Amino acid sequence: MMDLGLTDKVALITGGIRGLGRAIAEKLAAEKVKIVVTGTNEERARKAADEISSAYGVEVLGLKHDVSSEESTKEVVKSIIAKFKKIDILINNAGVTSDGIVMTMKKENWDKVINTNLTGTFNCTKLVSKQMLRQRSGSIVNIASVVGIIGNVGQANYAASKAGVIGFTKATARELAGRGIVVNAVAPGYISTDMTSVLSDKVTEEMLSKIPMKAYGKAENVANAVLFLVSNMCQYITGQVINVDGGMAM
Repeated sequence: MMDLGLTDKVALITGGIRGLGRAIAEKLAAEKVKIVVTGTNEERARKAADEISSAYGVEVLGLKHDVSSEESTKEVVKSIIAKFKKIDILINNAGVTSDGIVMTMKKENWDKVINTNLTGTFNCTKLVSKQMLRQRSGSIVNIASVVGIIGNVGQANYAASKAGVIGFTKATARELAGRGIVVNAVAPGYISTDMTSVLSDKVTEEMLSKIPMKAYGKAENVANAVLFLVSNMCQYITGQVINVDGGMAM
């Protein structure tokens, strides 16, 4: 079995309670990474932490976290350093949607998406990178979206936030490259989730028609890309965006 150089590293996964974040947390835990999962619900964060720890036999910390708040992020980073003394990996995964056509979109819906998806990525990167700079090492992966590359009707706020994440990834990769820190992004396409499982046959057919591979992706597909980017196979790769989208944004 290949040694990915991840044993006993410490990873913060925002929005790690369910969905893509949970899949990423479990993928890293399987490689004996010490995990911190955060979410807006403290009880659910602790429950997820207990479940991951029990399943994979690693230390896992579950914390309440509003990524759009700098103060909340400061408290999370402080708690991680107090327990683990370091942060080796940051996965900026926390995100929300609030869809609607731009002509009728309410400003609070715009602000909610931008503040969580883009400002949240900024807050976490700013504060965690300070610790990584002290360590002179680290890996940051930002979860973007194919929508940030090709756009989507009714998702101007989401597309803007994820396009911003991609630009932010490239800028911070340049800033941190000389300090032993790599910054990359993963841009998922349509991923099979509880939400897509209840779609009508008509909607499913329409969505699949946009995917050259004619299938939804799986959360594990995204987690595998993240695993590669934080492993020792990615020491000379930074500022890149890996599309996990079945060919949508070729």
